[in-house]
Amino acid sequence: MTSAVPPPRTDAQPDPAKAAKAAEAAGPAETKEQRGSRRSIAAALLLGAVGAALALLASRQTWARGTASVAGGDLPLTASGGDVTGVPAALAIVGLAALVAIFAVRRTGRVLVSLLLTLSGAGTVAAALIGAGDSAALDEKAATASGDAAATIGGLSHTGWPYAAAAAGVLLLLAGLLALTYGRSWPAMSGRYERDGAPRPRKARRAPDPERPEELWKALDRGEDPTREA
Repeated sequence: MTSAVPPPRTDAQPDPAKAAKAAEAAGPAETKEQRGSRRSIAAALLLGAVGAALALLASRQTWARGTASVAGGDLPLTASGGDVTGVPAALAIVGLAALVAIFAVRRTGRVLVSLLLTLSGAGTVAAALIGAGDSAALDEKAATASGDAAATIGGLSHTGWPYAAAAAGVLLLLAGLLALTYGRSWPAMSGRYERDGAPRPRKARRAPDPERPEELWKALDRGEDPTREA
């Protein structure tokens, strides 16, 4: 003989209503694409910021040393990265500006800005490697110190800072490549859009309250009688 009374619920059985409420409170689960987009943004920002800072720092350091022959003997001379070439510092600023501008533009504009960031990194690498063996800046200083326009620097040696600038360019280049690859899914700096790019609904404007004092004055200015009922 079967019983019409349902079996008692055990603690092991979850409550469907509570589970649904918990899932709703937790919000939608983050997808794999969203996680990848978030990680690519963090990586690009880190690489771009570190690359730009390193390029600017390296440009202020000594890149080459040498001696110039003067009347009193040999005069030691040094040349900083800015003396050798101003390209890495300039491109670092351009790259940093492009990295920020990526989040202010969309579609084709974002691709173009990402390409500018990539080219800034490549240009920094090329300029740093060319400047690593350059002696023109020290030759000019030697000519000025000796008073002989044909004088050249002697005992020329280079430091490792040009290669640090080249490494900074590589970081900017990687940031640009990340932006070119994943930038289409990155959010933009706009208050009218959510993270998924959907426009936010605009709030409906409230109708003016005719009983407010400012509305009464506006009605009088228009030549209307605010005490007359519509």
